[in-house]
Amino acid sequence: MIELEDDLTHLSLDPAVGGSLVNWTVRASGQPLLRPNDPHSELPGKLGCYPLVPWSNRIANGGFETPDGWLALAPNSPKDPFPIHGSAWQQPWHVVSQTAQEVVLELRCETPFAYRAEQRIRLSNGELSIALRVTHLAEKAAWHGLGLHPYFPRRPDTRLQATAAQVWLSDGTKLPTGLAAVPPEWDFRVLNELPESLVDNGFCQWDGHCRIEQPELGYTLECQATGADYFLLYCPPGLGFFCIEPVSHPVNAHHLPGRPGLKLLEHNQSVQLNFNLKYIQNVGGGLPPMAA
Repeated sequence: MIELEDDLTHLSLDPAVGGSLVNWTVRASGQPLLRPNDPHSELPGKLGCYPLVPWSNRIANGGFETPDGWLALAPNSPKDPFPIHGSAWQQPWHVVSQTAQEVVLELRCETPFAYRAEQRIRLSNGELSIALRVTHLAEKAAWHGLGLHPYFPRRPDTRLQATAAQVWLSDGTKLPTGLAAVPPEWDFRVLNELPESLVDNGFCQWDGHCRIEQPELGYTLECQATGADYFLLYCPPGLGFFCIEPVSHPVNAHHLPGRPGLKLLEHNQSVQLNFNLKYIQNVGGGLPPMAA
């Protein structure tokens, strides 16, 4: 386990479990900024956040086309019939460098093709910064996508703001069926409560900004992503968490027209996604003003 700390917050990580963040908390109060977790869990999906490399979410049809031909993929999770979330989350990462406030993790992987992934994770004055970068190492080009899968606490008064132009509707397999206007209950252009019914959908034309207000817990998170024009929102009914995931591409982009958001990388080419999460304490029970 690796521990990082700044004046306001404390972060624990477990490189051996998919390069995952375990817990991020407020030092003064112990309030969770990510879903609180058992630090001894050996499953990234039970921790606070894990990286999605070299793609996010599900891929249908047992693989995808590359310029060199068909790349076959097998399901990689007992809970899903499709290959999901790439391969980096199922590999141990290694520490490249570490200080009191920053750690650099690296993974070299051969599945489904050779790549190197890096996470640069830093705390500074209550802001968590994650820079996720992948470099293609195989001689033959392949499509790459990136994402992060954070889990946030959900309370009855949790509210979200994240502007998107459209949403991908999905079928029973959780694969997208088409784009539609965002329905009112999923419209987060202004602060809105989270839906009571299941949401497990991708939103597009996102500006990268999201705001998570937690009045019961006494804080707000101001978040900004770059290299992510999409976000996935996962709200499971009756559970104490939700996910808003910054991603570079929609679900099953490998089979959508134009492969939106994916990057065809040649040998030694790279692509990067950044996500910054700023903790703001609510003073006197009130809410801080909206950012311009």
